[in-house]
Amino acid sequence: MDTSFIIAGKTYRSRLLVGTGKYKDSAETKAAIEASGAEIITVAVRRIDLAKKDEGSLHDILPETHYTYLPNSAACYTAAEAVRTLRLSRELGGWGLVKLEVIGDKQTLYPDIPETLKAAEILVKDGFSVMAYTDDDPVTAKRLEDLGCVAVMPLASPIGSGLGIRNPENIRKIAAQLRVPVLVDAGIGTASDACVAMELGCDGVLLNSAIAKAKHPIQMASAMKYAVIAGRNAWLAGRMEKQELASASSPLEGVLPAKTA
Repeated sequence: MDTSFIIAGKTYRSRLLVGTGKYKDSAETKAAIEASGAEIITVAVRRIDLAKKDEGSLHDILPETHYTYLPNSAACYTAAEAVRTLRLSRELGGWGLVKLEVIGDKQTLYPDIPETLKAAEILVKDGFSVMAYTDDDPVTAKRLEDLGCVAVMPLASPIGSGLGIRNPENIRKIAAQLRVPVLVDAGIGTASDACVAMELGCDGVLLNSAIAKAKHPIQMASAMKYAVIAGRNAWLAGRMEKQELASASSPLEGVLPAKTA
């Protein structure tokens, strides 16, 4: 039996979270996100006017009656900047569930861990439900959980790279040791990557570029939806043990001996 997917006290059916950026227009954004089956969508506070609610706005095409908005602190490079940005999102829309992202390097977009930990502590004390983007270090992941984050989101590989999961054993360890949900975030390139993340024991997957930059985003969104479901079911089923030698699919016990001349 599967367990419920719960983030900050709310239960969701879909374990796939998707971003709202990089699509060619609002129609494609709407269609792709609908095809993904996602219920939580990320929005960059510094890049989108969240206060705008007229026709064609994000609120218009993806209403909050159907989706949980997850404001994030993308493009923030210090704890102070990230905290200020997410506090602004709460002022604009009352959002308490946020994605914390503090970038440490403009080339790799890897997270700045000391600044991330500092921001997480401030935000949790300030009453936010924090989903924290981090590297794939199990020690850092545990520290974020201990600080009170409601979910921890280790990267698979650099943001927007599409390289897939570079350190699967680290992801497996993080998923196994944490009590809060673990979601792979960043680096997913195709459906098989999302499936592997779930097979490693992750509770969910967050992605954007893999859908938005695909040749056919709506079709890829659907593929991601079913990849997450398949990976989760495979993890629950428990894979067979690996072995070095072959093992016949049809047992030899009870087989009639071959006739001899």
